[in-house]
Amino acid sequence: MALHLIQPGDGPESAPKPAADRSYQRLAAQLLTLIAQGEFKVGERLPSERALAERFDVSRTSVREATIALELQGVVEVRGGSGIYVTQAPSAPVAFPGFMPAAEPGPFELLRARCLIESEIASLAAETRKDGDLDRIFSALADMREHIDDKEANEAADQLFHLRIAESTGNSVLLQMVTAMWAQSKGPVWTKIEHHFHTPELRLASHADHQRIFKALLARDPVAARGAMRAHLERVIGEFAQAWR
Repeated sequence: MALHLIQPGDGPESAPKPAADRSYQRLAAQLLTLIAQGEFKVGERLPSERALAERFDVSRTSVREATIALELQGVVEVRGGSGIYVTQAPSAPVAFPGFMPAAEPGPFELLRARCLIESEIASLAAETRKDGDLDRIFSALADMREHIDDKEANEAADQLFHLRIAESTGNSVLLQMVTAMWAQSKGPVWTKIEHHFHTPELRLASHADHQRIFKALLARDPVAARGAMRAHLERVIGEFAQAWR
């Protein structure tokens, strides 16, 4: 059965957009269309993220997520310090979103949600935490430092640190929310962007951020805890948004 590329603007404007039709996936489909049509040729560098963002009236982070999604499909290659290059064009028309990874929140969408929610959780935890909670939070922090050169073990301790903070609020719904957000950070787009930017230096910076969060919890300072958590997640967003060229 022949499939076709959906052109920008296809379909009635009043039709509801499916939940999977996220902005970065729509942009990836548009870029894929242009590659298939030959506007962006194999071997050529794509326009800069800024230029693409202006052309399609989207954020630069949406461009980042869209190109990561296309990289997962082998359509483009990210070359650090140089840019994003087209590596292959579809040999036959391809439908969207079937060509794309399963629908999932983009990394930046998820990080912004975490920044909003976990900052308030940290503030509440500074007021509600007990000494036993501090012991468990510190244990996760110590594991992060011990495994600073082991990405998987460090990530597990990082996750536990955040879950322990949510747990210390005594609110099971908040704990479930943080657990769910971390579970969503296991998808292919997130994993690929981490591949580009998750370095030992990033882990060291995150550990320093976590120390500041812990210090605020220890001091029962909700304002400092909120600010430290927000600064941590905003820094991660900034790291993942670094220019490739």
